[in-house]
Amino acid sequence: SGMSWSWGWASAGSSILAEFGTLHLEFLHLSELSGNPVFAEKASEPSLAPVRNIRRVLSRVEKPQGLYPNFLSPVTGSWVQHHVSIGGLGDSFYEYLIKSWLMSDKKDSEAKKMYDDALEAIEKHLVKKSAGGLTYIAEWRGGILDHKMGHLACFSGGMIALGAQHSTGDRRQRHMELAAEITSTCHESYTRSDTKLGPEAFRFDAGSEATATRLSERYYILRPEVVESYMYLWRLTHQPKYRHWGWEVVQALEKHCRVEAGFSGIRDVYTTTPSHDNMQQSFFLAETLKYLYLLFCEDDVLSLEDWVFNTEAHPLPINHTDLKA
Repeated sequence: SGMSWSWGWASAGSSILAEFGTLHLEFLHLSELSGNPVFAEKASEPSLAPVRNIRRVLSRVEKPQGLYPNFLSPVTGSWVQHHVSIGGLGDSFYEYLIKSWLMSDKKDSEAKKMYDDALEAIEKHLVKKSAGGLTYIAEWRGGILDHKMGHLACFSGGMIALGAQHSTGDRRQRHMELAAEITSTCHESYTRSDTKLGPEAFRFDAGSEATATRLSERYYILRPEVVESYMYLWRLTHQPKYRHWGWEVVQALEKHCRVEAGFSGIRDVYTTTPSHDNMQQSFFLAETLKYLYLLFCEDDVLSLEDWVFNTEAHPLPINHTDLKA
């Protein structure tokens, strides 16, 4: 029907950053395959059509402290709430900026600049160190920090490492260290549980460190983000610990999530006799197992030089201009 529609729960029908900021890669590739520029125009490229395309709107709108809130009004084009999260509701917007640039064979300079600026704001306002020395990315609610990190935010270690490869000097080293520290913190959220699988969210307040303090956050639903970061860090550093950590996950999945018909999520990672939720999420096959497989493969299997992964780990080819013909 051409009617637009938003979730009622999303701050009174707002558009969600991770949804409207995520189709860049797919639309750019669709334009490549079809020869029809309309898809790319909707997502990012300057368009003559009367469409306020997504990226132009986002780069123009004023951002609190340089951060991107999670909800935007599709009517006014302004932010609805000042809730900022690198995890759920925000996550894939950020990775699609750096990946759009890579997929364009480093020609999409607008995407790279937006990524660099966003990461700088995240470093300045959201990256924190716990009393125990763990680096994490807090959430931001109208200027007040919420010292928790969702499992979904653990993809950021891999993203920051990927971006760091294309920086130089101090910035490259700083970002590689940040990526390694965040990935290590996410690993801690796994090792500090009885099942050696990580909770849905973990906190750094009231004396807790990288553990879920709320009953509602103790579950694990076969999520891939932590092993995704292990794969990127292994490919980019070849430090053996990332393969060791990945193997710990394989063993924990076998022990606690394997059921007769496949694999199931568990309701509480802090008990060695977990109850199953009877669900095998689609991303378990698309992402969790694929990233584990790639972690133990040779680097030329879906090489990072030739492929980018969309947010569900589907590989899309980098548009090497010298191969165009």
